[in-house]
Amino acid sequence: MPDLDSVADALYGLDPGDFVAARSEYAAEARKAGDRELTAAIGRLRKPTVAAWMVNLLARERADELAALLDIGAALRTAQRRLSGSELRALSDQRRRVVAALEKDAARLAAQRGRTVSEGALREVGRTLNAALVDPEVGERVRQGRLDAIIEVDAFDLSAVPLTVVPDRPEPEEDEEPGSGARDAEIDEAAAALDAARDAAVEARTAAAEAEDELARREDEVAELRRALEHAEQKRTFARRAVTEAKSKVVATERAVAAAEARLARARN
Repeated sequence: MPDLDSVADALYGLDPGDFVAARSEYAAEARKAGDRELTAAIGRLRKPTVAAWMVNLLARERADELAALLDIGAALRTAQRRLSGSELRALSDQRRRVVAALEKDAARLAAQRGRTVSEGALREVGRTLNAALVDPEVGERVRQGRLDAIIEVDAFDLSAVPLTVVPDRPEPEEDEEPGSGARDAEIDEAAAALDAARDAAVEARTAAAEAEDELARREDEVAELRRALEHAEQKRTFARRAVTEAKSKVVATERAVAAAEARLARARN
């Protein structure tokens, strides 16, 4: 009988549609082996969302690319500590490119397995990858490939870098115009602030789009429930009519029985 880690590895590599049946089989096997603790632990494993499954696919099929992304996260944290605007800009651009590439890879991997995924699911994949960049613990969970849901943390905040400090600037050369180093530092600071503002704008637009999608889904649910309610009310009306008609038939048949009994009695006399 495999242990819980082996079972989890196997289950979270499956399509979400196959998860529940496979989990039941593993739990039954553990129960048959008399391992109640393992049986309960397997039963607690949750079916992954489609987005979580896609991230798990990346952990299995694109491990090198995912490792490179996590390395960028470590470098970003180092750059933040150094207060290096130029490093942050370069690493942020690299982060966006790698996350976008991994999102496309996740969509391709899902398509190869017969799944067409929504834009919302792809955005959830991107948010989880960015969360892995921010938090090393999240990064390790993503690397393991056993997620059952997406993970979100506060986005990597470039605006947290003080804009008045950019260390390790070289001293001006003798023939350099006085004040040019300060201007370069100011340019770097302004560029870092612009990048941070652009990132915030992208995140705000993404959040707004997701909110609109959620509203549309809820409105569809409400409309569907209303249609179901109308249908149920129609059925209730038909059922009431059927009850009334059935009761009328009962009365009529009882009268017929009484009349038949009376005729029979008269005939016997």
